[in-house]
Amino acid sequence: MRVAIIDDEPYSREEMKHLLGEYDWIEIVGEASSAEKAMELILTRDPQVLFLDIEMPGMSGVDLAEALQKMKQKPEIVFATAYPDYALKAFRVEAVDYLVKPFEEEQLSQTVERLKKMIYTNSEKEDKEAAKPLGKLSVQDEDKIIFIDPGDIRYIFREERETYICTAKKRYTCRLPIKELEAKLVTHPFFRVHKSYLVQLPYVEELIPWGNGVYQLKVHGSKEKIPVSRNYVKELRERLEL
Repeated sequence: MRVAIIDDEPYSREEMKHLLGEYDWIEIVGEASSAEKAMELILTRDPQVLFLDIEMPGMSGVDLAEALQKMKQKPEIVFATAYPDYALKAFRVEAVDYLVKPFEEEQLSQTVERLKKMIYTNSEKEDKEAAKPLGKLSVQDEDKIIFIDPGDIRYIFREERETYICTAKKRYTCRLPIKELEAKLVTHPFFRVHKSYLVQLPYVEELIPWGNGVYQLKVHGSKEKIPVSRNYVKELRERLEL
């Protein structure tokens, strides 16, 4: 967990660093003596958590927390202050906790455990969202638009001015060039084996030598032999083989 400590008192920063140093999964990525300096630190070091004092020269900790609300990915805030009277304002800016100096180790322990669970849960959610397929591929079919699940596509090839999208059940015609389709399908395991062919790697069953360093491959559910340019053979095998 990446943490930054923002406090105008050097002793308070040292005390917090010492207390957080007991947790081997916490990394102190920086410290600052003012809210203004904290902004630069946040932008350059990307802390996940700020331990933030409230009463500081110039911009207060609450003002900084309010400014951070506008960020798309803002750090979590834990106020660490000698003044207990700001608690209501602190929670209005969605602070995770409010610690009053001198810090109690038991309370700090509860705070960092809560932070750990929050950040772990958020990271898991982001990973799951990133893993979701990004929609379906649309192709014009006479008087209607058909939406194809990218996972159903075996291979794609270009012939003259037409592009053909081949699934196990049907071949669809599309006017988009292969390069543009390749960009649309970048989140799926497609591989360019030839200037005119794009295959989905999980469906590759056989790689057949065809002379002079050139190969053909066979995909599941198709009898067609797909040409593989010699320039792509090495990388194709690296992607396919254990």
